[in-house]
Amino acid sequence: MRKCCRLFQIAVLAASFFACGTALAGEKLTVLLDWFINPDHAPLFVALEKGFFKERGLDVEFIAPANPNDPPKLVAAGKADIAVSYQHQHQMQIDQGLPLVRIATMVATPLNSLVVLADGPIKTVGDLKGKTVGYSVGGFETVLLKVMLEKEGVKLEDVKLVNVNFSLSPSLFTGQVDGVIGAFRNFELNQMDIEKRPGKAFYVEEHGIPPYDELILVANREKLSDPKLRKFVDGLEAGVQFLVNHPDESWRLFVSGDRQDLDDDLNKRAWRDTLPRFALRPGALDTVRYSRFASFLQDQGIIKDIPALEQWAVELQ
Repeated sequence: MRKCCRLFQIAVLAASFFACGTALAGEKLTVLLDWFINPDHAPLFVALEKGFFKERGLDVEFIAPANPNDPPKLVAAGKADIAVSYQHQHQMQIDQGLPLVRIATMVATPLNSLVVLADGPIKTVGDLKGKTVGYSVGGFETVLLKVMLEKEGVKLEDVKLVNVNFSLSPSLFTGQVDGVIGAFRNFELNQMDIEKRPGKAFYVEEHGIPPYDELILVANREKLSDPKLRKFVDGLEAGVQFLVNHPDESWRLFVSGDRQDLDDDLNKRAWRDTLPRFALRPGALDTVRYSRFASFLQDQGIIKDIPALEQWAVELQ
């Protein structure tokens, strides 16, 4: 009899231990990044290292993609919970019928810019008439350039476009092009400065492009009721608040562990320049701003239709 009671007690303790272990492990949540890890992702990794996701019962995993075009598509297919995306990319994928919804913002201003050599002959956007402009990805970048040129009375046909892939700065250094569109102001400008070939940026939002969010987080429309998503956004907000309050400690957290190779001059400069651009209220949604940018993309022929806003951008409850 005593033996049976003892075995029962052990079984109860084991069950309790297993239950606690499961709770401590947290609910699994997978986030697909848009590219390799870089300072644009700072709030995510600060929140991870500070335990803000764990405090909310989440076990979050970040995965860098082999193909940067895949993450939103994988979320749409139910293969991951959240993807880092771009506002214009999101709008285009909604137009293609993907069941994706913006649930939060990470970088709340454009990073894209038109860059030339600071000591070169191009002093205004209009000076690019008859010149050569490099780009990495057609479509959206070409539209940005078109609108910026038109504001100066220059047509897109008045410049020669060259696909330089992702060799934006090198193509300027070698004289292959006179300017590049698609350069991220927090990276390319710093890279050029480090190479002692400083650049001059023309910011898209100052040359006819309505302001937009650069980096956003998207989820599958069918899973918006999952409480994990709101918990994640709350953890992200705690991360960005800590980041702006304690930038030096946050930097050390960001380059800790298997990210030590990020501790270099370029990333430090990019960290500094990206810091003021993070969304302090990542879950908040400016409906007018989102609708205005969607209309801009429609006017420029990037998308055909604009569904009801709540179908593609929400503020989670």
